[in-house]
Amino acid sequence: MFYQSQFKAAWWLANPHLQTIAAKYLRRKTPLATVTETLELPDGDFIDLAWTEIPAAGNTRPLVVILHGLEGSVNSHYAQGMLRAVKALGWIGVVMHFRGCSGRPNRQERSYHSGDTRDISYLTGLLKQRYPDSPLCAIGFSLGGNVLTRYLACTPGNPYKAAVVICAPLHLSSCSDRINRGFSKVYQQYLVKMMKESTYKKIARQQLTRLDRRQLAKVVTIRDFDDKITAPVNGFVDAEDYYRQMSGRDLLAEIRQPCLVIHAMDDPFLSHRHITGRLKLSPTTTFELCRRGGHVGFISGRNPFRPKFYLEHRVPAYLKEHLQP
Repeated sequence: MFYQSQFKAAWWLANPHLQTIAAKYLRRKTPLATVTETLELPDGDFIDLAWTEIPAAGNTRPLVVILHGLEGSVNSHYAQGMLRAVKALGWIGVVMHFRGCSGRPNRQERSYHSGDTRDISYLTGLLKQRYPDSPLCAIGFSLGGNVLTRYLACTPGNPYKAAVVICAPLHLSSCSDRINRGFSKVYQQYLVKMMKESTYKKIARQQLTRLDRRQLAKVVTIRDFDDKITAPVNGFVDAEDYYRQMSGRDLLAEIRQPCLVIHAMDDPFLSHRHITGRLKLSPTTTFELCRRGGHVGFISGRNPFRPKFYLEHRVPAYLKEHLQP
């Protein structure tokens, strides 16, 4: 089902870039205290979890798994905001850091990518084993939203009661082109710099031997990075092969549980036309179209000194609706 959103961007943040940038700088500066748990993985690598609190044995409160975006972490503004909203309801939130994103390098050559569902699959099974009476929900932001889409669609028997996918690059090829145009190149430069820094460290530790520092220095776009590093390291022919196999758009029709997809038509990271064109949805999926919002922005309110963060109200309300007995 397509749904025209009721969200109205703040008049003082009508521009998509202002929405995107202000979302980071207008939020509360004091970080939410979290508890870290290191999860050892079956293949010898690890991921770090950031909990609002470690659930006690026999817990029955809802657990909300949050997947961050490209090079994000528990410290990302959107993760902090959503954890606060989850905690305010008396629920328990946990951010699953993708490999290498928690401030510590992972052990293997492979780290993570936009379609890698290995770790969310393992974590989900572990949570269900530890807390069998806790209802599970999941939220995926940006890259994490594409990962979540693929996981839900490719694991039809998964235990999640409801899920929300926010600003996801569901058509990876067009999105890598979109972020390489106009002012969006500023975001691309920032992200590529972060990815290259972690890759330089892997080269120095001899975890990555298929390219050297000189080759990496020539990488300037996300498509370049995916072509030279992401694709070959993860067994794809090239960036286009990776994009074709790992995009979540055409899998939305396979999702079986209630799932809300929130998408801004002016998102400077995403290609609106390629994501929504010829889109097919399952009967349980709601695709909420917002005219404005930027990339994970969605700030409303008349007073610049008292901004309202739409996602932190809309998302918990949706999950709560589907957690009612």
